[in-house]
Amino acid sequence: MKKQHVIVGLSGGVDSSLAALLLKEQGYTVEALFMKNWEEDDTEQYCSAAADVADAEDFCHRFSIPLHTINFAAEYWDHVFSHFLQEYQAGRTPNPDVLCNKEIKFKTFLTYALQRGADFIATGHYAKKCFASDHYQLLKSGDQDKDQTYFLYTLGQKQLEKTLFPLASLRKSEVRKLAKQAGLSNHDKKDSTGICFIGERNFRQFLKKYLPVQPGLIETQDGKCIGQHDGLMFYTIGQRQGLGIGGLRHSELTPWYVADKALDRNALIVVQGHEHPALYSRALICSQLHWIKEGPPAFSYGCAAKIRYRQLETPCYLTPLTANQLQVEFEQAQRAITPGQSIVFYQGENCLGGGVIDTPLRH
Repeated sequence: MKKQHVIVGLSGGVDSSLAALLLKEQGYTVEALFMKNWEEDDTEQYCSAAADVADAEDFCHRFSIPLHTINFAAEYWDHVFSHFLQEYQAGRTPNPDVLCNKEIKFKTFLTYALQRGADFIATGHYAKKCFASDHYQLLKSGDQDKDQTYFLYTLGQKQLEKTLFPLASLRKSEVRKLAKQAGLSNHDKKDSTGICFIGERNFRQFLKKYLPVQPGLIETQDGKCIGQHDGLMFYTIGQRQGLGIGGLRHSELTPWYVADKALDRNALIVVQGHEHPALYSRALICSQLHWIKEGPPAFSYGCAAKIRYRQLETPCYLTPLTANQLQVEFEQAQRAITPGQSIVFYQGENCLGGGVIDTPLRH
């Protein structure tokens, strides 16, 4: 029988490298693709692309895996970064990792790989897939601390059919151990952080390069002006650091937190105390819905959801408002629900899909 052909998205990191090695050991015909998706200020200070491609080349040379490099910078700018800027300009806080997976890794890369005759693509994501009766399911990985299904909820049946997740059942510690045993030089390489494909940087300085700065007033809930902000795009709901109002005269020393943004008058609304009621909401409205199994689940629908990556799911109830909009009511009030971020729905280990948060409802 003809060996199945898989192209692995190779980042130069330990996860994707071990994924490629495992597939080779399993008998697949393995090739690798290194994607370069950012060119604006690609310097060693911010972007590790040069070092990453060197690590990818070293790995592929050692294990006789053909390596291709391709530049998707134009696609990344048009389909990820432009949206990223639009969201910040609108006072929202986007999640570029979700959109990057949707538009680049599981669309542009997938199309490229299939055109080259691949049967599958593979990535180093911590996630599982399985086929259940009539459709593919996206399931949590074996490492609950590293599970990345939150960032993968926009995958559909066509993507899952053609994708392999070789690290599905492994814990991160096991990945590093296996990589070390195999002699991978990147077995202890630090995980990448920061903006997807752009890396870590001074976020305020970075945004200033692309968006106009509009300073305004910092106000309490009752409209009292207590300071000035540098621009609403620099703040997110629930933020404490960087407000510059810590030692306010005639005020208790309780820390201040961002509770809301009044876009109509360019004002930042703050409250005192980590547990202030204004930071909590029992419901939200979300849109831009996507379901792993084609078509929405039966409504009204009980499941669990999380509104940020590092969070346990909480039981919730979904009610349709339109064909592409839901109201989500939580069993327990959620802190710092942030417009622009993703809400992802689960039943047990099964990731059902998700959407983008539009509005928290405080009632």
